[in-house]
Amino acid sequence: MARWDFVTNHALVVIHVIDHPRSTLREIAAAVGITERAALSILRSLEEEEIISRVKEGRRNRYWVNFPALLSHRRQGPYSVAEIGQALVRLAERFSESARLAESEAGC
Repeated sequence: MARWDFVTNHALVVIHVIDHPRSTLREIAAAVGITERAALSILRSLEEEEIISRVKEGRRNRYWVNFPALLSHRRQGPYSVAEIGQALVRLAERFSESARLAESEAGC
């Protein structure tokens, strides 16, 4: 059976940059589990879409995520990033609810 990922590498790069804006290319690649060349390609495409911008700070780059551009971005399918984010929040709430129920049943 073919392996599939729930979240794309592009999304993982964006998430990493949000959490770690001063990451090096090597750190981004390692965190996402891709090559540095793939990380650079993704960063460049995100820059072209104006979702990520970078500024040189000394010998490093600092990355910024343009949240309005990200939230309005539609690539494939009928869902915007904002709609996907809302769905993931609902999913996380259901996971938390299921975990609480499992704990309470185990404690009975």
